[in-house]
Amino acid sequence: MDVVLEADQLGKRYGNTWALRDCTLRLPAGRIAALVGPNGAGKSTLLHLAVGLLRPDAGAVRVFGQSPYDNTNTLADIGFVAQDTPLYRDLSAAELVTAGARLNRRWDGALARNRLAQLGIPPDRPVGKLSGGQRAQVALALALAKQPRLLLLDEPVASLDPLARREFLQSLMGSVADTGTTVLLSSHLLADLERVCDYLIVLQSAQVQISGSVDDLVAEHRQLVGPRHDGRSPAGVAAVVRASHTDRQSTLLVRTDSAINDPAWTEREVGPEDIILAYLADGGTAASHIEWGVPA
Repeated sequence: MDVVLEADQLGKRYGNTWALRDCTLRLPAGRIAALVGPNGAGKSTLLHLAVGLLRPDAGAVRVFGQSPYDNTNTLADIGFVAQDTPLYRDLSAAELVTAGARLNRRWDGALARNRLAQLGIPPDRPVGKLSGGQRAQVALALALAKQPRLLLLDEPVASLDPLARREFLQSLMGSVADTGTTVLLSSHLLADLERVCDYLIVLQSAQVQISGSVDDLVAEHRQLVGPRHDGRSPAGVAAVVRASHTDRQSTLLVRTDSAINDPAWTEREVGPEDIILAYLADGGTAASHIEWGVPA
């Protein structure tokens, strides 16, 4: 398995506060990965470390096997769209495409121009006068014109209306299908992520709670409804991620390591959103440092 992005006990501290701590994960090539977590969980910090804008205070981050910090060879293969889609607002989209050709050794200006034309974005209007959705599309087109092997997107659709979000994500999916680029997409919008992502990383309290293929995570998590839970779990349960109780009944979201064949418990399938919310609600006490397929 080719690994595009790897973090090993990665940490970044601002003063006495750890924005990211003991972060260990591996992102396989060819995935569209969702990076999920509440505000302050460390998502933007992780992306800035991966793109080389920050230097780690602990551990290491590697992109294509190398440190991205002050490494022009690695940075040439990374595309990055920051949360506020920073662009030179006085320049037009056409001027930004021309500037990109001068700043990047591998540049597909025709790709950017064709994408913008397909979206009906005026090439000669200053981007500061475009809508938020149009600016996001310009930023994505410029990032893709770099022909990156890894594309990092930090909340690129947070401020967009539902139609603009759908258009942006459709554009992203089409581009990835054409190029095979690996994508790491940070967002709070779980429904959008569920439609486009096949890999999941959950951050909470500056640490990775769980990461892995969406299909594997769904297959290995279940909701159980049964008698009041007394701390003893049915055979096949590796960990109780989240539990709620009434006087006589318990509802558990569990990670399994084998089939559950206990008639006292009713088993139900769960979706990615159920899993994400359970790990976020847990706050990191039950499943810290889990990387799917690797023992905690």
